[in-house]
Amino acid sequence: MAAKKPAQKPNVSADELLTYYREMLLIRRFEEKAGQLYGMGLIGGFCHLYIGQEAVVVGLEAAAEEGDKRVTSYRDHGHMLACGMDAKGVMAELTGREGGYSKGKGGSMHMFSKEKHFYGGHGIVGAQVPIGAGLAFADKYKGNDRVTFAYFGDGAANQGQVYETYNMAQLWDLPVVFVIENNNYAMGTSVQRSTKSPSLWERGAAYGIKGEEVDGMDVLAVKDAGERAVAHCRSGKGPYILEVKTYRYRGHSMSDPAKYRTREEVQKIREERDPIENVRSILLTGKHASEEDLKAIDKEIKDIVNQAAEFSKESPEPALEELWTDIYAAEIPQEA
Repeated sequence: MAAKKPAQKPNVSADELLTYYREMLLIRRFEEKAGQLYGMGLIGGFCHLYIGQEAVVVGLEAAAEEGDKRVTSYRDHGHMLACGMDAKGVMAELTGREGGYSKGKGGSMHMFSKEKHFYGGHGIVGAQVPIGAGLAFADKYKGNDRVTFAYFGDGAANQGQVYETYNMAQLWDLPVVFVIENNNYAMGTSVQRSTKSPSLWERGAAYGIKGEEVDGMDVLAVKDAGERAVAHCRSGKGPYILEVKTYRYRGHSMSDPAKYRTREEVQKIREERDPIENVRSILLTGKHASEEDLKAIDKEIKDIVNQAAEFSKESPEPALEELWTDIYAAEIPQEA
C-alpha cells in the first residue's frame, strides 16, 4: 500500500491551467442551468448535480489517454462533459428529447457514448464498479494498453459488490482505477456516521491493491495522483484506488433539502476551497490571464450552455415508435 502522498504542485503551462479552468467552468454553468430547467419542469425524474466536484473528473481526464474508458454513477453530467461529450446532446437527454445521447429515453442517469468511451451513469448504487472491471478485463484480453476509470461515491464504497470486484481486479491484474469520489455525505449520512474505517482507499489492503488519498478540490493534485494511478495500471501492475476527497454544494439530488449539514459549512467550503476559484487565483496571481480574459471565457461558456438549453427545448420528443427500439426481446417460439 502507498502512504498518503504529500501535496505537490506539478509544473503546468498557462494553456493547461486555462483548459482546466474552462472545463470546470463548463461543468459548473451546465449544472446550474440544469438545475434551472429542473425547477421549470423541463427535466423529469431524478437529477443529481456535480457542482463543487468539478476538479475530480477534470483532473483525471487530464491524466487519461485516447481510448481509455470511464463508467460512473448517477451524478454523471460532469463526467460526460469532461470526456468531450457535446453539451447539446447531454442537455437534450436530460430533457427527454430526441437529440439526446440516448434518444431521450435514458434521462439523467443513463447516457452513453461509444465514441467517447463513456459507458454510462448507472442508477443502482455500486453497480458500475463491476462493469468497470469488466471493461478493464476486455482491454487486458485485447492487450491494447487501455485503462478504465470506475467512479463511485463514499456511500457505494460500503456495497459488497465493490469488494468482490476488488478481489477479481487484483487477482487478474486488471488495468482499472477505482475512483472513490468521497463528498462526505453519500445520500445524506456523513462518512463518520456510516463507516468505522479511517479511510476508504485503505480497504484495498486486504486484496493487495495500492492506492492513495488526494485533495479533490485541487485539480492539479488530482491530475498528479491520476498520472500515478494510470502509470501503475498501464504498466501491468493491476488496479489502483484513488480516494478523492471532494464536496458537493447542492443536495444529493434536486429533491434533497440537505438539512443534514449547515449553510455555514457549505459556505465555508465555497469561500476557502472552491476548485474553480483556486485555479482562477493561480491564473491571476501568476499573471497567466487577466480579469478580462476570464470574463471572456465565462461569457463563452454561458453561450455554450444557453445554446444547449435552447437545443434541448427545440428538439422534439421521441416518437411513440421509439418505445420498441434499442431493447432486447426474446423470440417466442411458434407452436407446431
